[in-house]
Formats: sequence, C-alpha cells, structure tokens
Amino acid sequence: MRESPCVGIGADREHTGAMATLPLSDYDQPLVTVEEYLRTSYRPDCEYVDGRIEERNVGEYDHGLLQILLGHLFVSHRSEWGIRVVTDVRTQVSQRRFRVPDVSVLRADAPKEQILTHPPLIAIEILSPEDRLSRFQARIEDYVTFGVEHIWIFDPERRVAFTASESGLHPVRGDELSVPGTAIRVVISELFAELDRG
Repeated sequence: MRESPCVGIGADREHTGAMATLPLSDYDQPLVTVEEYLRTSYRPDCEYVDGRIEERNVGEYDHGLLQILLGHLFVSHRSEWGIRVVTDVRTQVSQRRFRVPDVSVLRADAPKEQILTHPPLIAIEILSPEDRLSRFQARIEDYVTFGVEHIWIFDPERRVAFTASESGLHPVRGDELSVPGTAIRVVISELFAELDRG
C-alpha cells in the first residue's frame, strides 16, 4: 500500500497526515478539530472524519475528465432540470464528518452555502484506480444517513456505474440514470463514449 502525505496550509501551521487509503490503525495521525479543518486549505481538498483528515484519490486524467463531463452535462440542463451543480464542495454530513463529493447536484431552490449543510439531490463519486467499492462503504453510509436521495458512483476504468442506498451498492443494469419526478436523465454509454473521445 502506498503512503503519501495529505498536506494542508492553515492560518497557523502546515498539516501533514497519511492517506485515507490506509486503515486508521496503520498510522498515528494527531486528531484535528472541526474548526482547524475548516480554516485549513488542503491541496487537493481532504475529508474530515471524526477528527482525522482523509485524503481523496484524485488527479488522474479519466477521473478529472469524467468529473468535467458530468458537471457540463448538469450545467447545460440546469434550467430544464431545475438544479444547480458544484464540484468538490465540502459537505457536512454530521457534526464531526465532512465529505467532499466529486459532483453534487442540488435542487435549484436549495440554500446557497459555501459548505453544504443540506443534503444534495445527487452525490456523485468517481472511482480512481486505487479506489475499491468496499472503501466507499463508510462514505455511502454517511450520505444515506445525511439524507442524500441519490448516490451515483462511476468507475471510468471498467466503464460501469452503480447506485447506492441503505440496502447497498447496485450495478446499473440499463443504460440510464435518472431521478424519479424530474427530467434528470444521464445516458451512461454516451458519457463513457465522450470519455473515450477525451
């Protein structure tokens, strides 16, 4: 398992901790307060889970391109779908947990918050080659508990998509992801075809 630092620059000091891909017992990282996390800028941004800083796997071409393609798709349809979309925004899923979804789709009338404290309509995660679906379990549980209605996970390497809910992960068997009661519709094959053209 590779180990690399998660570095953040705060108003008062630099923070360095081990990657989130290591189990918590595999490193001796000092606990950080919520206030310290919120006033620190991490590059790339990290998540905060019960006093620990957890690095997210980002920075690879397919991950970045798929994130842009999804963001563009939702922005292009924001009026007709009645939504807003943001990427990489801290989301406070509980008092001591902050997640950073790759893409968050909000209802158009949702509060405009710098840190989301209301559940997005859709939380989208994009797997990187080092990620495994089993490692997303805690994140998915946080989203479900927080009240996120739709959780979508894309695997650009295998060209597959999943939905997640209280009952677990579900491979998308058809070619479309949608949100009942809305016009939101994502054709998975078209999205991955754009990724292939990338």
